[in-house]
Amino acid sequence: MSVTYASAAGAIAALADTSLTVARGEFVSIVGPSGCGKSTLLNVMGGLLAPTTGEVLLDGRAVTAPSARIGFVFQDAVLLPWRTVIENVLLPAQLAGRTGLEPRGRALLALVGLTRFDRNYPRELSGGMRQRVAIARALLLDPEVLLMDEPFGALDAITRERMNVELLRIWQQSGKTVVFVTHAIPEAVFLSDRVAAMTDRPGRVKEIYRVALARPRTARTMEEADYLAVCRVLRELMHPEEPEAAPS
Repeated sequence: MSVTYASAAGAIAALADTSLTVARGEFVSIVGPSGCGKSTLLNVMGGLLAPTTGEVLLDGRAVTAPSARIGFVFQDAVLLPWRTVIENVLLPAQLAGRTGLEPRGRALLALVGLTRFDRNYPRELSGGMRQRVAIARALLLDPEVLLMDEPFGALDAITRERMNVELLRIWQQSGKTVVFVTHAIPEAVFLSDRVAAMTDRPGRVKEIYRVALARPRTARTMEEADYLAVCRVLRELMHPEEPEAAPS
């Protein structure tokens, strides 16, 4: 699959010869340098952007447009400020013309730990809480796949670590397939079954690394030697040392 953009300066290749297969129920992270096409790849997977060549398949069926089968969580929670938490969670049902989903919406608020905040407005929530609402909203229509584009990138380090732990809990309880874009190698290692490392633009999947760390993982996992060793391997994969110059 490839994606090429037209610009005033000419065609720009964002992705080239990119291929990625994700198994049902798997958690896969995508890492790579800024501008390598991580978000572009996720947008194509979600049907938000058409590839220039190739296609995206979900259970053998082509993805050509946004679908209830695929949920999306962005870096910004994108909550409507005039709607309460439960009203924001139920928004996809309203847009799809579906009724009777309030019990599911409330069950999802319980899943993300926000039952007591159902009548609050976004301005009354912390950044991490707003992202929890966004995750609940993305799960409302029971998608098969959850695509997450740096959802914790704007959070402080402590909140981000807590959200990583929370996301694993939500993933394990929901059983969804998750594809997660991040700049942070430690985050990718902590969350994932496999990590796809991308090259500079035009982006392509350079290597896929299987994370052989036991589950369930907790905050304590981040202190363990095996976890730190995997982080080191991925850093070396993403940033190989330049060869030393031969002596003159």
